[in-house]
Amino acid sequence: MASALSLSHFPLSRPLSQPTKLPRRTPTSVCIRAMSETTSSSSSSASTSSSSVTFEAPPNFKAPEPKRFAVRPDKSGEVFGAALPLFLRFATGVFVSGYSFSFVPKDEFPPNQYALEVSGYKVKETAKIGPRPEKPIEIYEFEGCPFCRKVREIVAILDLDVLFYPCPRNGPNFRPKAAQMGGKQQFPYMVDPNTGVSMYESDDIIRYLVDKYGDGSVPLTLSLGILTTLTAGLGLLARAGKGSIYTPAKLPPKPLVLWAYEGSPFCKLVREVIVELELPHLVINCARGSPKRQILYDKTGHFQAPFLEDPNTGVEMFESAEIIEYIKATYALQ
Repeated sequence: MASALSLSHFPLSRPLSQPTKLPRRTPTSVCIRAMSETTSSSSSSASTSSSSVTFEAPPNFKAPEPKRFAVRPDKSGEVFGAALPLFLRFATGVFVSGYSFSFVPKDEFPPNQYALEVSGYKVKETAKIGPRPEKPIEIYEFEGCPFCRKVREIVAILDLDVLFYPCPRNGPNFRPKAAQMGGKQQFPYMVDPNTGVSMYESDDIIRYLVDKYGDGSVPLTLSLGILTTLTAGLGLLARAGKGSIYTPAKLPPKPLVLWAYEGSPFCKLVREVIVELELPHLVINCARGSPKRQILYDKTGHFQAPFLEDPNTGVEMFESAEIIEYIKATYALQ
């Protein structure tokens, strides 16, 4: 008999409009007692139980220094495979809606403002942001699903922060919960706590989000019907189903926070592992043109995605390969 997490949704009040630069925190240990309820599901035992679970950073852990545009040699093949959707989907999810840029001489650009530098010029990037939801949108999905990718692309384009509940195959917690809430195990499944709206069907979700939080226009690359789904699916082939099947893990009391965006292959590799371990995570979307790039820059003195914040241990870190190693060491059941 499986155990499914009883969700009273995670408190996620995270004002992002007034950033402050924070000192890097020393990792701490958090001890929790997870609560569960039984269901008649035939899934394997849930990762939560009534026993005490301790979360702490791996022994002698030290967050790595960010290395811009660097790929660790042993990860080059994985990065190449994760980049395939970027080309097949025509960079959908790389830019925020209404993206534009201009070149400003370096000496005329504010020194504390984030921007790329090209040949003595700073690249000033802007976008058109629609109405902002007060609470993060909640989406039940998994990385290896082309329909789910379409929805992840639109939330990146709309620059929306999303609380993801991973639903990999055989996942004992959120896949049964989605079925309980919506009546069937179909993904993606979206819940908007700001309006009370919940729905299945990726195209319906996309239409709802652009109407509510955008300008009402569905981007061309997300409005091509079967061609959209086909290219999204083909882009996943190189990763051979990664991010689709559950790996036993300890379920943390608080969701991870991941600064990321759908078009980045480095972010994709991290999400694959987070989804397989069924770890709830708040994605702070920061595609090109997002004002949240400046917020992360003010917070850390650097911008690079992905950036992980783990409120369960106090760890904050850049570098996708090291983030993956940290997540596995902290949450995977050996």
